[in-house]
Amino acid sequence: MALILLRHGESTGNVAREAAEAEGLQQIPLECRDADIPLSELGIRQARAAGKRLRTAVGDLDRVQIWSSPYVRARQTAEYAAEEAGLRTIVRLDERLRDRELGILDTFTSLGIRSKFPEEAARRASLGKFYYRPPGGESWADIALRLRSALPALAASDVDVCVFTHDAVIAVCRYIIENLCEGEILDLAAREPVGNASISRCSPRGSGSEWQFDIYNDQAHLVAADGTDLRTQHPGERDVHPN
Repeated sequence: MALILLRHGESTGNVAREAAEAEGLQQIPLECRDADIPLSELGIRQARAAGKRLRTAVGDLDRVQIWSSPYVRARQTAEYAAEEAGLRTIVRLDERLRDRELGILDTFTSLGIRSKFPEEAARRASLGKFYYRPPGGESWADIALRLRSALPALAASDVDVCVFTHDAVIAVCRYIIENLCEGEILDLAAREPVGNASISRCSPRGSGSEWQFDIYNDQAHLVAADGTDLRTQHPGERDVHPN
């Protein structure tokens, strides 16, 4: 079996964040909470493209499990991709796969955080991204704690498992599976941000319980034969923005 990790397609929150940063705003004008942010029109196209890729990425289309973050943008990506791939299995929601919670920093831009929460900006600089936890929010280490309980359940299946989730979650999965250190995962995240609707694939190593990444952050399916390029990253500053 294989564990296939897909980041959700571009969301309206991704688009709003980019616009807010470009306009020099202190806060991102969102009309709903982070968990309810839907896909953009481009995000829907990306999700369908990912679904077409899944037709060949999984071993048996009739024997696949689909797990998803309960956040709307991930659930929608799972639904559109499954429809495109012809997968009729139910989508299992698991809150351990949700995006990182940002606490009091939620919806604020980089400028807004520096202006309204200078002490938090200083604390993050001191602690570093991996261990910094905003008040009411989570650190990357917190994500690792919940994923350490989720991954064994995912890996215990005897069929391919597709997981629709978020960029920080996928990066931390690699941190856990490859036994990386703090510096290694942060360097990887800086060099290779996980793109929207990208596909990563893990498989068992030998006959033991260890796993390895065969594919990481693959976005080739988002470039059409006619040259149409649907690729987006929207990494922003993962500590402060909805992803």
